[in-house]
Amino acid sequence: MADTMRAAVVTADGVQVREVPRPAPGPEEVLVRVRAATLNRADLGVAAGHSHGAMGGAGTILGLDFAGEVAAVGSAVTGMKPGDRVTCSGAGGYAEYAVADMGRVMPVPDRNMSWEQAAALPVALGTMHDALVMNGRLAKGESVMILGASSGVGLMALQIAKFLGAATVVGTSTDAGRRARLAEFGADLAVDTKDAGWVDQVLAATGGKGVNLVIDQISGGTINAAMKATAILGRIVNVGRLGGARAEFDFDLHATRRIAYIGVTHRTRSREEIRAEYAAMRRDLWAAVQEGRFGIPIDKVFPLDQAVEALAHMKANQHFGKIALSI
Repeated sequence: MADTMRAAVVTADGVQVREVPRPAPGPEEVLVRVRAATLNRADLGVAAGHSHGAMGGAGTILGLDFAGEVAAVGSAVTGMKPGDRVTCSGAGGYAEYAVADMGRVMPVPDRNMSWEQAAALPVALGTMHDALVMNGRLAKGESVMILGASSGVGLMALQIAKFLGAATVVGTSTDAGRRARLAEFGADLAVDTKDAGWVDQVLAATGGKGVNLVIDQISGGTINAAMKATAILGRIVNVGRLGGARAEFDFDLHATRRIAYIGVTHRTRSREEIRAEYAAMRRDLWAAVQEGRFGIPIDKVFPLDQAVEALAHMKANQHFGKIALSI
Protein backbone atom coordinates (compact mmCIF):
# COMPACT_ATOMS: atom_id res chain seq x y z
CA MET A 1 0.00 0.00 0.00
CA ALA A 2 1.44 3.38 -1.02
CA ASP A 3 2.28 5.93 1.65
CA THR A 4 0.50 8.71 -0.23
CA MET A 5 -2.93 9.23 -1.76
CA ARG A 6 -4.91 11.78 -3.73
CA ALA A 7 -7.30 14.00 -1.79
CA ALA A 8 -9.28 17.25 -2.10
CA VAL A 9 -7.51 19.61 0.29
CA VAL A 10 -8.31 23.12 1.52
CA THR A 11 -5.44 25.49 0.61
CA ALA A 12 -4.86 29.24 0.72
CA ASP A 13 -5.79 29.20 -2.97
CA GLY A 14 -9.00 27.23 -2.56
CA VAL A 15 -9.73 23.51 -2.77
CA GLN A 16 -7.15 21.52 -4.73
CA VAL A 17 -6.70 17.81 -5.41
CA ARG A 18 -3.21 16.94 -4.20
CA GLU A 19 -0.98 14.03 -3.26
CA VAL A 20 -0.94 13.83 0.54
CA PRO A 21 0.17 11.31 3.19
CA ARG A 22 -2.15 8.34 3.60
CA PRO A 23 -3.67 8.23 7.11
CA ALA A 24 -3.21 5.33 9.52
CA PRO A 25 -5.98 4.14 11.85
CA GLY A 26 -5.71 4.64 15.59
CA PRO A 27 -6.60 1.80 17.99
CA GLU A 28 -10.36 2.48 17.73
CA GLU A 29 -10.43 3.55 14.08
CA VAL A 30 -11.00 1.92 10.71
CA LEU A 31 -9.05 2.78 7.55
CA VAL A 32 -11.28 2.70 4.47
CA ARG A 33 -10.35 2.57 0.79
CA VAL A 34 -12.90 5.15 -0.28
CA ARG A 35 -14.95 4.42 -3.39
CA ALA A 36 -17.47 7.27 -3.09
CA ALA A 37 -18.09 10.29 -0.93
CA THR A 38 -21.12 12.56 -0.78
CA LEU A 39 -21.29 16.29 -0.23
CA ASN A 40 -22.84 18.03 2.77
CA ARG A 41 -23.58 21.71 3.33
CA ALA A 42 -20.88 21.87 5.98
CA ASP A 43 -18.31 21.11 3.27
CA LEU A 44 -19.02 24.46 1.61
CA GLY A 45 -18.06 26.35 4.75
CA VAL A 46 -14.89 24.34 5.29
CA ALA A 47 -13.98 24.77 1.61
CA ALA A 48 -14.37 28.53 2.07
CA GLY A 49 -11.88 28.47 4.93
CA HIS A 50 -14.27 28.34 7.88
CA SER A 51 -14.02 25.83 10.70
CA HIS A 52 -16.58 23.11 11.41
CA GLY A 53 -15.89 21.82 14.87
CA ALA A 54 -12.37 20.37 14.89
CA MET A 55 -12.16 20.56 11.09
CA GLY A 56 -11.06 23.53 9.07
CA GLY A 57 -8.14 25.55 7.86
CA ALA A 58 -5.38 24.91 5.37
CA GLY A 59 -4.56 21.22 4.97
CA THR A 60 -8.07 19.99 5.82
CA ILE A 61 -9.34 17.17 3.63
CA LEU A 62 -13.03 17.67 2.93
CA GLY A 63 -15.77 15.08 3.30
CA LEU A 64 -18.07 13.83 6.07
CA ASP A 65 -19.78 10.85 4.36
CA PHE A 66 -17.92 8.07 2.55
CA ALA A 67 -18.17 4.42 1.59
CA GLY A 68 -15.69 1.78 0.48
CA GLU A 69 -13.81 -1.32 1.60
CA VAL A 70 -12.07 -1.71 4.94
CA ALA A 71 -8.31 -1.51 4.33
CA ALA A 72 -7.12 -1.91 7.94
CA VAL A 73 -8.52 -1.81 11.47
CA GLY A 74 -7.10 -0.55 14.74
CA SER A 75 -6.05 -2.89 17.51
CA ALA A 76 -9.26 -2.37 19.54
CA VAL A 77 -11.68 -2.77 16.62
CA THR A 78 -13.79 -5.93 16.52
CA GLY A 79 -16.43 -7.15 14.12
CA MET A 80 -14.76 -5.68 11.02
CA LYS A 81 -12.02 -6.97 8.76
CA PRO A 82 -10.20 -5.88 5.60
CA GLY A 83 -12.38 -6.20 2.53
CA ASP A 84 -15.69 -5.53 4.29
CA ARG A 85 -17.99 -3.12 2.44
CA VAL A 86 -18.74 -0.23 4.79
CA THR A 87 -20.32 3.20 4.87
CA CYS A 88 -19.05 5.76 7.36
CA SER A 89 -19.31 9.25 8.72
CA GLY A 90 -16.12 10.96 9.77
CA ALA A 91 -13.70 13.39 8.22
CA GLY A 92 -11.49 13.46 5.16
CA GLY A 93 -13.77 11.49 2.86
CA TYR A 94 -12.81 13.32 -0.36
CA ALA A 95 -9.77 11.08 -0.64
CA GLU A 96 -8.60 7.65 -1.73
CA TYR A 97 -8.30 6.61 1.93
CA ALA A 98 -9.99 7.92 5.08
CA VAL A 99 -10.25 6.89 8.71
CA ALA A 100 -13.45 6.70 10.71
CA ASP A 101 -14.18 6.07 14.36
CA MET A 102 -15.35 2.49 14.82
CA GLY A 103 -18.67 3.72 16.24
CA ARG A 104 -19.47 5.48 12.97
CA VAL A 105 -18.75 2.59 10.58
CA MET A 106 -21.66 0.51 9.31
CA PRO A 107 -21.88 -2.39 6.88
CA VAL A 108 -23.24 -1.53 3.44
CA PRO A 109 -26.74 -2.99 3.76
CA ASP A 110 -27.10 -4.39 0.24
CA ARG A 111 -24.51 -5.98 -2.04
CA ASN A 112 -26.28 -4.38 -5.00
CA MET A 113 -26.24 -0.87 -3.49
CA SER A 114 -23.93 1.52 -5.34
CA TRP A 115 -21.08 3.13 -3.47
CA GLU A 116 -22.70 6.53 -4.01
CA GLN A 117 -26.00 5.36 -2.54
CA ALA A 118 -24.18 3.84 0.44
CA ALA A 119 -22.17 7.02 1.07
CA ALA A 120 -25.38 9.07 1.16
CA LEU A 121 -26.72 7.22 4.22
CA PRO A 122 -24.68 7.88 7.41
CA VAL A 123 -24.93 11.63 8.05
CA ALA A 124 -28.53 11.84 6.85
CA LEU A 125 -29.65 8.88 8.98
CA GLY A 126 -27.69 9.93 12.06
CA THR A 127 -28.58 13.62 11.90
CA MET A 128 -32.27 13.19 11.23
CA HIS A 129 -32.87 10.34 13.68
CA ASP A 130 -31.16 12.49 16.29
CA ALA A 131 -33.32 15.50 15.36
CA LEU A 132 -36.64 13.68 15.05
CA VAL A 133 -36.35 11.12 17.85
CA MET A 134 -33.68 12.02 20.37
CA ASN A 135 -34.27 15.79 20.41
CA GLY A 136 -37.66 16.15 18.73
CA ARG A 137 -39.25 13.34 20.78
CA LEU A 138 -41.47 12.34 17.86
CA ALA A 139 -44.39 10.14 18.93
CA LYS A 140 -46.50 7.99 16.64
CA GLY A 141 -49.53 9.90 15.39
CA GLU A 142 -47.95 13.35 15.68
CA SER A 143 -47.53 15.80 12.81
CA VAL A 144 -44.11 16.85 11.52
CA MET A 145 -42.83 19.59 9.23
CA ILE A 146 -39.42 19.50 7.55
CA LEU A 147 -38.25 22.99 6.55
CA GLY A 148 -35.88 22.55 3.61
CA ALA A 149 -37.15 19.10 2.71
CA SER A 150 -35.63 18.72 -0.76
CA SER A 151 -32.05 18.44 0.49
CA GLY A 152 -30.57 14.98 0.96
CA VAL A 153 -31.00 15.05 4.72
CA GLY A 154 -34.43 16.64 4.32
CA LEU A 155 -35.60 13.79 2.10
CA MET A 156 -34.29 11.33 4.68
CA ALA A 157 -36.20 13.17 7.42
CA LEU A 158 -39.47 12.80 5.48
CA GLN A 159 -38.89 9.05 5.16
CA ILE A 160 -37.93 8.55 8.80
CA ALA A 161 -40.94 10.55 10.04
CA LYS A 162 -43.34 8.50 7.93
CA PHE A 163 -41.66 5.24 8.95
CA LEU A 164 -41.97 6.13 12.64
CA GLY A 165 -45.70 6.70 12.30
CA ALA A 166 -46.14 10.44 11.91
CA ALA A 167 -49.78 11.13 11.03
CA THR A 168 -49.11 14.16 8.83
CA VAL A 169 -45.75 14.96 7.25
CA VAL A 170 -45.22 18.40 5.72
CA GLY A 171 -42.22 19.29 3.57
CA THR A 172 -41.17 22.69 2.30
CA SER A 173 -39.26 23.75 -0.80
CA THR A 174 -39.25 27.03 -2.70
CA ASP A 175 -38.61 25.20 -6.00
CA ALA A 176 -41.78 23.97 -7.73
CA GLY A 177 -40.11 21.00 -9.42
CA ARG A 178 -38.49 19.75 -6.24
CA ARG A 179 -41.62 20.44 -4.22
CA ALA A 180 -43.63 18.26 -6.59
CA ARG A 181 -41.38 15.29 -5.78
CA LEU A 182 -41.61 15.45 -1.98
CA ALA A 183 -44.64 13.14 -1.94
CA GLU A 184 -42.39 10.35 -3.28
CA PHE A 185 -40.47 10.48 0.01
CA GLY A 186 -43.37 10.65 2.45
CA ALA A 187 -44.71 14.22 2.38
CA ASP A 188 -48.49 14.44 2.74
CA LEU A 189 -48.32 18.18 2.03
CA ALA A 190 -45.63 20.20 0.22
CA VAL A 191 -45.60 23.97 0.68
CA ASP A 192 -43.63 26.94 -0.59
CA THR A 193 -42.41 29.21 2.23
CA LYS A 194 -42.33 32.11 -0.25
CA ASP A 195 -46.11 31.78 -0.62
CA ALA A 196 -47.81 34.23 1.74
CA GLY A 197 -50.42 31.62 2.60
CA TRP A 198 -48.10 28.75 3.49
CA VAL A 199 -48.78 28.87 7.23
CA ASP A 200 -52.53 28.70 6.60
CA GLN A 201 -51.95 25.61 4.43
CA VAL A 202 -50.12 23.89 7.29
CA LEU A 203 -52.78 24.88 9.81
CA ALA A 204 -55.51 23.57 7.50
CA ALA A 205 -53.71 20.23 7.17
CA THR A 206 -53.49 19.89 10.97
CA GLY A 207 -57.04 20.83 11.91
CA GLY A 208 -56.00 24.36 12.82
CA LYS A 209 -53.59 23.22 15.51
CA GLY A 210 -50.22 23.37 13.74
CA VAL A 211 -47.57 20.67 13.62
CA ASN A 212 -46.24 19.03 16.76
CA LEU A 213 -42.65 19.00 15.55
CA VAL A 214 -40.64 21.17 13.15
CA ILE A 215 -37.23 20.12 11.86
CA ASP A 216 -35.79 23.46 10.75
CA GLN A 217 -32.92 23.51 8.28
CA ILE A 218 -33.70 27.09 7.16
CA SER A 219 -33.97 29.33 10.26
CA GLY A 220 -33.36 32.98 9.34
CA GLY A 221 -36.42 34.93 8.31
CA THR A 222 -38.78 31.95 8.35
CA ILE A 223 -38.66 31.38 12.10
CA ASN A 224 -41.66 33.47 13.13
CA ALA A 225 -43.89 31.98 10.42
CA ALA A 226 -42.65 28.53 11.44
CA MET A 227 -43.71 29.21 15.03
CA LYS A 228 -47.17 30.25 13.80
CA ALA A 229 -47.37 26.85 12.07
CA THR A 230 -46.29 25.01 15.25
CA ALA A 231 -48.82 23.64 17.71
CA ILE A 232 -49.07 24.86 21.28
CA LEU A 233 -46.50 22.81 23.23
CA GLY A 234 -44.84 21.88 19.95
CA ARG A 235 -41.10 21.51 19.39
CA ILE A 236 -38.77 23.15 16.88
CA VAL A 237 -35.36 21.54 16.35
CA ASN A 238 -32.86 23.94 14.79
CA VAL A 239 -30.69 21.72 12.56
CA GLY A 240 -29.55 24.21 9.92
CA ARG A 241 -29.44 27.87 9.07
CA LEU A 242 -29.55 27.98 5.28
CA GLY A 243 -31.81 31.05 5.44
CA GLY A 244 -29.50 32.91 7.79
CA ALA A 245 -28.03 32.57 11.26
CA ARG A 246 -29.63 35.79 12.56
CA ALA A 247 -33.16 37.17 12.27
CA GLU A 248 -35.91 38.91 14.20
CA PHE A 249 -37.42 36.51 16.73
CA ASP A 250 -40.94 37.00 18.12
CA PHE A 251 -40.39 36.10 21.75
CA ASP A 252 -44.05 36.72 22.64
CA LEU A 253 -45.22 34.29 19.95
CA HIS A 254 -42.69 31.75 21.23
CA ALA A 255 -43.99 32.10 24.78
CA THR A 256 -47.66 32.20 23.82
CA ARG A 257 -47.44 28.92 21.92
CA ARG A 258 -45.17 27.45 24.63
CA ILE A 259 -42.77 26.08 22.01
CA ALA A 260 -39.64 24.14 22.98
CA TYR A 261 -36.90 25.53 20.71
CA ILE A 262 -33.96 23.11 20.57
CA GLY A 263 -30.59 23.66 18.93
CA VAL A 264 -28.43 20.77 17.69
CA THR A 265 -25.02 20.46 16.09
CA HIS A 266 -22.22 17.93 15.85
CA ARG A 267 -19.53 20.55 16.31
CA THR A 268 -19.64 20.43 20.11
CA ARG A 269 -20.28 16.71 20.58
CA SER A 270 -17.71 14.37 22.01
CA ARG A 271 -16.72 11.10 20.37
CA GLU A 272 -18.84 9.26 22.94
CA GLU A 273 -21.89 11.42 22.20
CA ILE A 274 -21.60 10.78 18.47
CA ARG A 275 -21.15 7.04 19.06
CA ALA A 276 -24.33 7.10 21.16
CA GLU A 277 -26.14 8.97 18.38
CA TYR A 278 -25.26 6.33 15.79
CA ALA A 279 -26.04 3.47 18.17
CA ALA A 280 -29.52 4.91 18.78
CA MET A 281 -30.10 5.33 15.05
CA ARG A 282 -29.07 1.76 14.35
CA ARG A 283 -31.30 0.48 17.16
CA ASP A 284 -34.38 2.17 15.70
CA LEU A 285 -33.74 2.20 11.96
CA TRP A 286 -31.10 -0.27 10.85
CA ALA A 287 -33.43 -3.20 10.23
CA ALA A 288 -35.45 -0.93 7.94
CA VAL A 289 -32.27 0.29 6.25
CA GLN A 290 -31.34 -3.31 5.52
CA GLU A 291 -34.79 -3.84 4.02
CA GLY A 292 -34.20 -0.93 1.65
CA ARG A 293 -36.79 1.32 3.28
CA PHE A 294 -34.62 4.46 3.14
CA GLY A 295 -32.68 6.01 0.30
CA ILE A 296 -31.67 9.35 -1.17
CA PRO A 297 -31.57 10.00 -4.92
CA ILE A 298 -28.14 10.78 -6.33
CA ASP A 299 -28.37 14.05 -8.24
CA LYS A 300 -24.98 13.96 -9.97
CA VAL A 301 -21.66 12.12 -9.65
CA PHE A 302 -18.32 13.87 -10.18
CA PRO A 303 -14.84 12.30 -10.24
CA LEU A 304 -12.52 13.29 -7.38
CA ASP A 305 -10.56 15.55 -9.73
CA GLN A 306 -13.72 17.64 -10.14
CA ALA A 307 -14.33 18.21 -6.42
CA VAL A 308 -14.32 21.98 -6.99
CA GLU A 309 -17.02 21.63 -9.65
CA ALA A 310 -19.04 19.39 -7.33
CA LEU A 311 -18.90 22.02 -4.58
CA ALA A 312 -19.98 24.70 -7.07
CA HIS A 313 -22.93 22.51 -8.08
CA MET A 314 -23.99 22.31 -4.43
CA LYS A 315 -23.54 26.04 -3.89
CA ALA A 316 -25.81 26.74 -6.88
CA ASN A 317 -28.57 24.96 -4.93
CA GLN A 318 -30.22 23.45 -8.00
CA HIS A 319 -29.77 19.81 -7.03
CA PHE A 320 -32.32 17.32 -5.69
CA GLY A 321 -30.90 14.72 -3.33
CA LYS A 322 -27.20 14.05 -2.92
CA ILE A 323 -24.17 15.08 -4.93
CA ALA A 324 -21.42 12.45 -4.95
CA LEU A 325 -17.75 12.00 -5.76
CA SER A 326 -16.57 8.76 -7.35
CA ILE A 327 -13.07 7.93 -6.12
